[in-house]
Amino acid sequence: MKSWRQAQILDVIDHEAVVSQEILRQRLRDRGIDATQATISRDLKEIGLVKRAGDGAYVRPGAERPDPASGEHLRRAVSSLLRKYERVDPLVVLRTDRGQAQGLAEWIDRAQLTDVAGTIAGDDTILLVCRGTDAAARVEARLGAMVRGEDRAGQPDDGVRV
Repeated sequence: MKSWRQAQILDVIDHEAVVSQEILRQRLRDRGIDATQATISRDLKEIGLVKRAGDGAYVRPGAERPDPASGEHLRRAVSSLLRKYERVDPLVVLRTDRGQAQGLAEWIDRAQLTDVAGTIAGDDTILLVCRGTDAAARVEARLGAMVRGEDRAGQPDDGVRV
């Protein structure tokens, strides 16, 4: 139970800026985990979470903050490296030239797209695992806009849906 609770704590703070133990306790309760403040405090200490200087949110030690320029880097990488893409239910398959998939996947990871749960990259293919079919459709639409040069926001995904 403890390892499950701690894994859920990490999942919550990875997807949301949590600034207090009480908010974290509520998020865990929403997931069916009832924990006391003392238990959460011990978990935070064991996991080694720290508070971010800017907003006071809990983060993993050494966790990267989204770089404001990462959205622009992603847009440029997609427009120059992506050759074709295809949505297959909650997955999006991206094709690049040989040797280009790893670099593009890294820019996708750095952009921390809310709709993308993870990436797997080979030599010329990237598999985006999205958070459902609606999320995959939004990712597909955003990729299309980037390829066509219509996505010029230059901002990392901040959770706002495209």
